[in-house]
Amino acid sequence: MSRSDRERVNDIRVACLAIADYLSRTDAAEDLIFDAIRMRLIEIGEATKDLTLRTRELEPSIPWGDIARLRDHLAHRYFDTTHSILSTTARNDIPALFEATERLAASLAR
Repeated sequence: MSRSDRERVNDIRVACLAIADYLSRTDAAEDLIFDAIRMRLIEIGEATKDLTLRTRELEPSIPWGDIARLRDHLAHRYFDTTHSILSTTARNDIPALFEATERLAASLAR
């Protein structure tokens, strides 16, 4: 059964919150946290790929294509992903993505 855009947006929101929680506990330089963040970013990318164009167009400032490509990189080129890149992405990009998904969730609830 296919998931709705509302469910997928919520999946992204939950993953963003989880990443923020992981970072509040310790640094992404720790292997366990690095792996947890990487998995959540893969989840975000997977959910992003399945959002309809209509939903993605509601938040045009979000680089949806880049998010999907990051998912592919993390899944298929895992061996050349550094802790610093993941940490920077988690700290700098995830808060804005979370805010966008909050707005999307409100729009989709109407």
